[in-house]
Formats: sequence, C-alpha cells, structure tokens
Amino acid sequence: MPDPETPVVLAGLHAVKHALRFGAVVDALLTSDREPVLELAAQVAPDVVDRLAAGLRTVDAAELARVAGGRVDVVGLARRPAPRRWGPAPAVLLDTPRHLGNVGAAVRVAAGFGAGGVLTTGSVDPWHPTVVRAAAGLHFALPVGRATGSLPLEGRTLLAFDPAGEDLRTVVIPDHAVLAFGSERRGLSPSVRSEADRLIAIPMRDRVSSYNLATSVAVALYAWTINRGP
Repeated sequence: MPDPETPVVLAGLHAVKHALRFGAVVDALLTSDREPVLELAAQVAPDVVDRLAAGLRTVDAAELARVAGGRVDVVGLARRPAPRRWGPAPAVLLDTPRHLGNVGAAVRVAAGFGAGGVLTTGSVDPWHPTVVRAAAGLHFALPVGRATGSLPLEGRTLLAFDPAGEDLRTVVIPDHAVLAFGSERRGLSPSVRSEADRLIAIPMRDRVSSYNLATSVAVALYAWTINRGP
C-alpha cells in the first residue's frame, strides 16, 4: 500500500496547472529555466501564473529530471488529498488495469466529463507518477482511489461493460451508477462481473477485438451526458 505521505509528482506544466486549478496543496514548484516556464504559462494557463511565479524555485537540470523521473520544464510536489465521497455523477471503476498510461488517460477523460470519481482494483496505484502525468494532473478534479477489499459502491447501481451485455444505445445510464471496465486483455474479473446489476456492451464492428480503456470510458460517459441532456 503506497504511503499517503509520499508527495504526488506533477511532471510538466499541464499537470501543475490542473493541480493548482483544482485546489491541490503544492509544497514545491521546481524548474531549471524559470522565464520560459512563466512565458508558456502566460499563454496556456494565465489563471495560475501568479501562483506559479510566487512559488517557482530554480534548481539544476539534473536535479529537476531526477525529481520528475525524466526531462520536463517544471515539476510540482503536491500532497495526496484525503479520501472523498463520490460526486453526484456516475463513478468509474477500472477493474484490475495493467497499463499506467491507460489508467491516467481514463482519469483524464473522467475528469473532463465531470464523473463522480475513479476507483481501481488490483495492484496498480492510481496515484503513481506515470498515471498522474498521463492524466495531466487531473486527479485533483475528482476523487481517485484504489479498493483493497470489497467494492465501496455506496449503494449505487453497478453497470459493467462486457461484450455480452445490452447494447449501450438502448440503456439510460443513471447519475447514481458505477461504470465498471475490465482490462483490454482479460476483460472484467469474475468477481466484478458477478456483482454487476447489468452488463452493458459498447457497439463495435465485427472483427474488432476491443477498444482502448480510456476510449471505452469516454464512450460510456458521453452516452450518459446525451441521455441526461444539456
């Protein structure tokens, strides 16, 4: 189990700007080249320039790369937020995902649609630096956590996405749903599949084996927004 006191690494300006926008407590902001970072921020994130300028500290490029785990223009070190209850929209359950980048992309999509939260099962830490980077720091826009025991469904309807399910185009997704997605290779785990209230299938042409995880999450959440209207 990861130590919640371990800083969340925000690698790159996009991750830093989203974390600042959504209320992250950022204890350090580091760069090896201050002025270009502030110039870029003025173009793409003028709303956070003042906070960035006030906290930005210059360090050696090698030290910056060490902290970030690779070459970046800026890195932030933030505190992992305390667990929160899901918001009033469908939550996303990623059932035993394997690929860190896919998990991050799914978090980014869920944040964009205003999902109620993202929950993972399995060994992958959804706050791993690679996941946070792939999500562009949008972990702070919604609750993100990992289930270590029984699923904390909070009384919600569990809709699991599976090729054997009902056609998504015939289903109205309620706000109080949890939308479960299996890994691309193995699909849903038997435990999640058996616990589902309904199985839902995303339309797919013959001979296509699967969608990318984040694509599946996007399709499902888009269907939810269409059904509920503007």
